[in-house]
Parts: sequence; structure tokens; C-alpha cells
Amino acid sequence: MTPINHYSFSTPDAEQRFQPVLTSRYRLERLFSTVALIATLVGLIVLAVLLADILIDGLPRLSWDFITSFPSRRPARAGILSPLVGTLWLLSITALVAIPIGVGAGIFLEEFAAETTLAKIIEINIGNLAAVPSIIYGLLALQVFVRIMEPITGGRSVLAGGLTLSLLILPIIIVSTREALRGVPSSIRQAGYALGTTRWQVVRDHVLPIAFPSILTGTILALSRAIGETASLITIGALTFIAFLPTLIPITEGLRSPFTVLPIQTYNWISRPQPEFHNNAAAAIIVLLVVLLSMNATAIFLRNRSQQIRND
Repeated sequence: MTPINHYSFSTPDAEQRFQPVLTSRYRLERLFSTVALIATLVGLIVLAVLLADILIDGLPRLSWDFITSFPSRRPARAGILSPLVGTLWLLSITALVAIPIGVGAGIFLEEFAAETTLAKIIEINIGNLAAVPSIIYGLLALQVFVRIMEPITGGRSVLAGGLTLSLLILPIIIVSTREALRGVPSSIRQAGYALGTTRWQVVRDHVLPIAFPSILTGTILALSRAIGETASLITIGALTFIAFLPTLIPITEGLRSPFTVLPIQTYNWISRPQPEFHNNAAAAIIVLLVVLLSMNATAIFLRNRSQQIRND
């Protein structure tokens, strides 16, 4: 009896029968690739047009005097010193509060927390909080940080704004930290346990160094969202005109000072009818983009540096 070859079902008749199906699949693949390419090009073209318009309007107004001057009712004398310093203050407070708490919470939930019903509920809520509109965080911060904690924060102050933005980006940092830790192979953890190390030693010496570049990327993306926030800060009472800087000594007074930031100042200038204020807004947008790109460049440098050290 001739043995049956289980791998010889490909006959000319079968190929002719499946050829129309393959042809339609290839056609759909080419159609999808074309649509995706067109969508990408449309987004890039719109972004290029917006950037070109901002650069054309803002570059002639951009100067050292513009950066070192306070806002003014006269567009020729207006500057961005207080909004720029307020933005840097808020970013510093947000980073100091949100990064340790967010990364620590992500490590605990991913590496140490048991898979209980409570842990699953917390995970679902964190994922939902990452999609909540920023105005909701502003309303919550208005009640908690501005009114209830007024003896500590000073009310509508830099500290209240930093805590608001920290609350806003905490879910993003937690989710990105957990995803980075999940990307570490479990064999590394098993190898550490086999050598007799504790769970914390494995996480500290092996898991975190590998996941650090991804954690850093997610953190910078979260801070990039915070730097452009306006609605939540307006809700807690950020001002649109400030002609002074928060004091550094003592720092407690600076943290309790009123503040403004570049997005709010830009919104104020754009809402005015004079074209000169629109040029000021375009120049402020350029400065904000420079700060944002500098943050991203720093994150990319640290990420590449850590990867190089790990490979060496």
C-alpha cells in the first residue's frame, strides 16, 4: 500500500481555486497601505503648515528682550519672563511629586501586589483615570488643593498648580511603568530567584535597569502633556497677567505665590484683537516648543546612554 503524503495537497487545481482569494487579499493590503500613507501625509502636511505659520509670525518677534521682559498691555513691550519661569516651576514640582509616586506605584502593582480582586479594580481605575479630561482634575484640585489645603498650599499658588498637574499625569506614569516592567523577560527574574536573591533585589538590580529607558520615555511623555495643560490650571485660578517672579529664598514663599504659565499667557494673547499680540503668542509658542523639544532630547540622550551602559 502506498503511504499517504500529508504534505502533497498543493495541486494546480487547488492553486487556481485559491488564487482569487489571494488576489483579493493582496488588493486589500495595497488599499490599506495607501490609505494609511495618505492619512500620515495629511497629518504631516497640516503639522508643517501650522509650524510654518507660527515660525513666520513668531520669529521676527522673538528676541532676548522678549524672553526677559514681563507681560504688558502694550504688545511691543510684552514678554514671557513670568510665564516661562512659572512653567519651569510647575514642571519641577510636577516631576518631583509625580515621578517617585508614579514609578513606585507601578513597581508595586506589577512586581509585588498579589493578583486579587482589589488589585484588578485598582488597575481598571488607573486605566480609566488616564483618559479623564483635565478639567475634571482641575475641579478636584480646586476643592482639595486650593480650598481644603489652603493653609499648606496658599490657595491659588504654584504648589497647588504643581500638585494638580502631578495628579493629572500620575495614571500615565503608572501605566507606562507597568508596561515597561512587563517587557522585561521573566527568565531574568527566575534567574535571580535561583541565586537566592530577594524579590526587591531582583527588581532593583536587574529589572529596573532594563526597564529604565522605557520608564523614562513614558515619564517624559507625561511631562510633555503637563507642559501644555491650560484648562485645569485656569480652573484652580492661574492668573493671566503677572509682573513679578516667585521668590527663591525662602522657597516656601515662592511655592505659595500666584503664577501663570506659557499656555495661559498664549491663550490670553490670542484672544486679543490686536495682530501684534498674535505675533507675541506665536513667539511664545516657539519658546514652549523649544522647552518641550529640549525635554525630549534629554530623555532620548539618557535613554541611549543607559542602553549603552547596559550593553557594555
